[in-house]
Amino acid sequence: MTRERPAGHELQLVRLLDAPIANVWRCWTEPRLLEQWFGPQSWTTEVKNLEPRAGGATHIVMRGPNGDVSDGAGMFLDAIPERRLVFTNAYTAGWIPAEVPAVVPFMTTIIEMSCDGDRTRHVVRARHWTEEARRQHEEMGFHDGWIESTTRLETLARTF
Repeated sequence: MTRERPAGHELQLVRLLDAPIANVWRCWTEPRLLEQWFGPQSWTTEVKNLEPRAGGATHIVMRGPNGDVSDGAGMFLDAIPERRLVFTNAYTAGWIPAEVPAVVPFMTTIIEMSCDGDRTRHVVRARHWTEEARRQHEEMGFHDGWIESTTRLETLARTF
């Protein structure tokens, strides 16, 4: 696992997962699998919509143990099976800009994966509109959160 702190607008986490790429891809693109690992351990995740194709919708609602709710609607910008997913909350399905101020565009997320024998090199990049937004996301726990989620992803992807 590599933890990097790139300058500018991007946060990144690189990890070698002990699971085949086909299983990692399924965990990202099948709603019932995504619900099992995505987000903080103490939260529940509900996939309301997941269309992994350019212009397709993504809508994930996470609920915390204290009643907190994170309602994340957006869209996929790119989806290349077993290689790359790119999604953002700047737009909703069909390239419709997100409503402001209800949702301020926060970031674009890039997930890249490649084979390394029977394992998967898994890269998460979060690109932000400003350095300040990047800093805020980092202070919210980007690295610890993604380390936790990716560990759960790896565990699940080894089970089938």
